[in-house]
Amino acid sequence: MNVSHASVHPVEEVPTTEGGVAVAEQQNVNVPMVVRMKDIQGMPGTVGGLALRVSQFVFGAAALSIMASTNDFPSVTAFCFLVAAAGLQTLWSISLAITDIYAILVRRSLQNYRLVCAFTIGDGVTSTLMFAAACASAGITVLIDNDLDNCSHNHCVQFETATGMAFICWFTTVPSFLLNFWSLASR
Repeated sequence: MNVSHASVHPVEEVPTTEGGVAVAEQQNVNVPMVVRMKDIQGMPGTVGGLALRVSQFVFGAAALSIMASTNDFPSVTAFCFLVAAAGLQTLWSISLAITDIYAILVRRSLQNYRLVCAFTIGDGVTSTLMFAAACASAGITVLIDNDLDNCSHNHCVQFETATGMAFICWFTTVPSFLLNFWSLASR
């Protein structure tokens, strides 16, 4: 029974001798760098993936904090939905950013089937929720601003800014989902 199966696998490195000098350096041979096709920037465990996760966190946290800073957002269900979706997106993004930082620091690849499947499902759920919340908030913001012409009594600027941040957060979530889905489908 194989109970101990690591979820991260080490990336291959050039073999070294006892002195710590690479075998190819001892023999003055040019060894081509090993480039793995599965490590495309933007996928989990890469610097591009970390940049996407950090930007998702920043824009999700901005949408959450801007919307939550208004005192009348609880009166509209769409705005409450945006706060909940942005909170979930923020938690998901920061946890995967920490995982990416770990994988980068210890030079591990996060291309395990189960991990990629979990990342794909999580990204799909959070991006769908974020897009739905941003669209609902945009609809209510347009209703308040244009149709009812009632911005003098509401925080329209904050509502619009939070909705814009939610859309930008969604724009940074979609590449993560698509890259993970493509990696999952190409196995």
